[in-house]
Amino acid sequence: MDRITLNPAMAARFAAVALANISREYPNKADHVAADDSDVRPARILHPSFHGSFDWHSCVHMHWLLVRLRRRFPSMPQREAIETLLDRSFAIDAIAAECDYLARPHARSFERTYGWTWLLKLADELALSDDESARRWSAQVAPLARAFVERYVDYLPRAQYPIRYGIHPNSAFGLVFALDYARHAGERELADIASSKALSWFGSDRDVPAQWEPSGADFLSPALIEAELMRRVVGSDPFASWLTAFLPGLARREPASLLTPVEVSDRSDPQIVHLDGLNLSRAWCLRGISEALPADDPRVQIASEAASKHLSAGLAGLESGDYVGSHWLASFAALALDG
Repeated sequence: MDRITLNPAMAARFAAVALANISREYPNKADHVAADDSDVRPARILHPSFHGSFDWHSCVHMHWLLVRLRRRFPSMPQREAIETLLDRSFAIDAIAAECDYLARPHARSFERTYGWTWLLKLADELALSDDESARRWSAQVAPLARAFVERYVDYLPRAQYPIRYGIHPNSAFGLVFALDYARHAGERELADIASSKALSWFGSDRDVPAQWEPSGADFLSPALIEAELMRRVVGSDPFASWLTAFLPGLARREPASLLTPVEVSDRSDPQIVHLDGLNLSRAWCLRGISEALPADDPRVQIASEAASKHLSAGLAGLESGDYVGSHWLASFAALALDG
């Protein structure tokens, strides 16, 4: 099947969505523990960098989307608007306030680990954008990235068991972008701890019950996001062997439910619409699996075909425009198209 790729028209559309969402303050869903009455404040005060797009983590990955689109399509019509917004979001005092928020006693588990990994994904993308503005933004965001690196280094050794369900705290997803960032940024301690933890949590997994997927609010496939992580941790041949033990029916196109796009019955429901994200994240993971396997492995074609079907289904879901989906889905579409 022909692969759909991110193109200038899509990029302009996604940028328009991201710019509108980041600038939209309400409705807002806070991940905030108030210590007393004086601690009840608007999100724009608590989080001067990342207070739009409904919640903190969605605002972070919408910023990632804009940085990614600006790098990939430097002549896009929204470039000036993107740069104006990034100047504001990544201002030194705004990032300092985000760091101060993390230092609060009640913020120890704030956005763990979904928001953590997306912030490092954003920092990683800034480092890839090699121009004067991007280098300045990267330096300004660096203290916040460092704060999350330190949180990972503190947390991972204490986390004895992984979280496996297909929503925000999923442990495999929490390691994927963190490991990418650590390797690219030379954060050796984080890279070593993340790789070791991935092997400890997932290295011996066998016969994953993928036929039980999806759950009704999944936007990640527990099975496929684990594979997306493990392909980063082990080499090509070991990954192929690990995948055989993990998903033994894949070469027979089993389980069919894992390779078939899911239906989304109500895109105005903030939980059911997660399934549009599931189609997109499955497409991203299936594409990664197909590219990690040896070229002559029959699972390459199976995974690639399933990725294309999921991508088409996920992109169709973007047409809804309901804010409960639009505040985050475009970033997952970009991963599926361009990951």
